[in-house]
Amino acid sequence: MLLVLLLVVSCQEDVPPPADPLAHVLRSNKPNIKRVMDSIGQYEVQIRFTTVTRRNDSIILDDFDFQVDPDNYFYPASTVKFPIAVLALEKLNENDTLTMDSRFFVEGDTITTTFAEELTKIFAVSDNSAYNRLYEFLGADEINSRLKKRGIAPIRIAHRLSVDHADRTTTRPLVVYLNDSTLINRRRSYNKVPKPLNLNGIKKGRGYYEEGELILQPFDFSLKNYYPISAQHALLKRIIFPELFSKKEQFNISQEQRERLLKAMRVLPKEVGYHANEFYDSYGKFFMFGDSEEPMPKAIEIYNKVGYAYGTLIDCAYIKDTENDIEFMISATIMVNEDGILNDDQYEYETVGIPFLAELGRELYQLQLSIKNGTYGTNDL
Repeated sequence: MLLVLLLVVSCQEDVPPPADPLAHVLRSNKPNIKRVMDSIGQYEVQIRFTTVTRRNDSIILDDFDFQVDPDNYFYPASTVKFPIAVLALEKLNENDTLTMDSRFFVEGDTITTTFAEELTKIFAVSDNSAYNRLYEFLGADEINSRLKKRGIAPIRIAHRLSVDHADRTTTRPLVVYLNDSTLINRRRSYNKVPKPLNLNGIKKGRGYYEEGELILQPFDFSLKNYYPISAQHALLKRIIFPELFSKKEQFNISQEQRERLLKAMRVLPKEVGYHANEFYDSYGKFFMFGDSEEPMPKAIEIYNKVGYAYGTLIDCAYIKDTENDIEFMISATIMVNEDGILNDDQYEYETVGIPFLAELGRELYQLQLSIKNGTYGTNDL
């Protein structure tokens, strides 16, 4: 019996952590993962996972990819709100008369707001109008040139979200309050007409609805926004770990702006006044908790931006367990559109897509936890 016990202990200690943790997790037998991996060809999955290792004063990031290819197009949906939020802060920081708390309205709009309020709405409930207001503040040409300057590429932001004339190249002016009685008018900008994208999968599905009519031909995304996994992950790294990048690659935002941005990225809707019954904790958090409406544990902080539209789901996140000192980054997309028809609201978000992303997050978290605790492999005997 003693010999058997010694052999068991020896086996437990000899199991090394997987060289590729992402590949290891994707081999999981958990139904939510296995269902997708068994039919991977139909889901257009792309994943980048980054481990975060701290050694003394150093931070080491190691990337692991599954099918990441910027030439394979997916529609980025609301994830484009993340770079626009960062760029709005950068532009504010370059203006002596504007701050995050400056009040403004867009010409023709009925809402007076602040840049800080729009930032919160973008991350807490993924508000389209908030994104559109900051889009008017920046303009497409400035958005794309600023991102290119910081090394965020490839990327092409070309339009607003969920409004008529979303691709209008002329922006609307902003009217900004300097005080209760003084206004300044920021001029409209005139932007280039975007060129069609030439990428794999730029036409999707076998048909789509437009103004209630079914058109039996693939939907053409060539004039839509383009924000691949590699660019999403690059932006996240620069915000979470700016010290790992050169000054040229860092965004010109102040420490206060960055802290307020990070707070907005991790905030739960209920913490900023939204009703928890409609906007539950994981409303904008797909990884780990997206398939549950239960309250999230306070020790888990998720700094992220999700998107979903046309059957495509995306999440780009930095996840941190403050109790167990675990942290990692993950960006992923999956398309769930079994009938091949776009704009019919018949997508497998709740049954396939979100359960896959949630399980993926949980499995990666549990793997990191078991490695840290020295328990990896002990349940395999």
